[in-house]
Amino acid sequence: MMNIWPVPQVKLGENSIAEIPAALDSLGAEKVMVVTDEGLIKVGIYDKIEKVLIDAGKEVLLVDEVKPDPSMQLVDSIADKARLSGAQAIIGLGGGSSIDSAKVAAALVGNEGSIKDYIGVGVLPKPGLPILAVPTTAGTGSEVTYLSILSDLENETKKGFGTPFIMPKFAFLDPSLTVGLPPHITAPTGMDALCHCVEAYTSANANDYSDAMAVKAIELISQNIRTAYNNGSDLTARENMLLGSLMAGIAFANAGVTAVHAFAYPLGGMFHVPHGMANSLMLPVIIKFNASAMKERFGHIAEIMTGRKGADWQDCINEVEQLCVDVNLPRNLKAIDIPESAIKPMSVSVMDQTRLLVNNPREVTQEDAFAIYTEAWGR
Repeated sequence: MMNIWPVPQVKLGENSIAEIPAALDSLGAEKVMVVTDEGLIKVGIYDKIEKVLIDAGKEVLLVDEVKPDPSMQLVDSIADKARLSGAQAIIGLGGGSSIDSAKVAAALVGNEGSIKDYIGVGVLPKPGLPILAVPTTAGTGSEVTYLSILSDLENETKKGFGTPFIMPKFAFLDPSLTVGLPPHITAPTGMDALCHCVEAYTSANANDYSDAMAVKAIELISQNIRTAYNNGSDLTARENMLLGSLMAGIAFANAGVTAVHAFAYPLGGMFHVPHGMANSLMLPVIIKFNASAMKERFGHIAEIMTGRKGADWQDCINEVEQLCVDVNLPRNLKAIDIPESAIKPMSVSVMDQTRLLVNNPREVTQEDAFAIYTEAWGR
């Protein structure tokens, strides 16, 4: 049986943020909380959203405390502020960290206790506030998923929180908001999106719906990420990256991600490696590990990325590696100063990521985990 998750109403195109007030009107929301980070305040992106809201007569509440890899404590704090303020809807403005934080905080408003009480999938009993997502990066696909990833600071790992109640009602993909994204952010966020569609397409749970989304996303991302990186003002490339990221998000929401993300989480939890960079470091090694179980699919991915018929799984690895070179991402864990001594504890930690490893097309043992990190460290 195929289970297809719903998606929000999506507005894609330049100045699509002008449609936000109408969306809030449809929800009966006059008082809205915007969850974002200080960086978007400094570069003036928040000002654009605030003006649209205020011009429409909305009362705006700002929370700009989001940091990369948001913690469970942070989302508890945002939820408390939303409860006290009487907010009627929450807008997540920014990258995955801001949108994930907004989604979880909004859901918590309708429930008692802390996010720690609801970690897992399908644990939250009641819906919370409606959510609107405004991504400013083309990477996480958080605007179309029922999942959020949070940092567990006590255990130096990341944990997933999933419920249909955190699927946004609306998503606004405005490429003009991503024009100012610097190359060093464009690259890892774009690779995160590529990982989403590659993993969804090679997941043990892939289906016809997720495949259609994943294949188109691979095409859009692989054909536009270099332009977006080298010429950030190219609106066509930026819009195509946003669409590719969204479709990749839909793909993995329905098929799941695999060992790439599982192995990336200890890098983020233990060493605070940015999520997209962690994924890009692990992707070639995991493709090699999984190739025996998915040769035809990795070959098809290579055909899409290279435009060459008859490309095989090794070409897929080569193309991914060349793409990382072209957008100036590091080749191995040693290059970002991960100590070799960390291989063993990371290989132990990754085995706790059962939610993701169960999707992998090939079983991962403890010995495999050690070998995979070893190769990723010094390849």
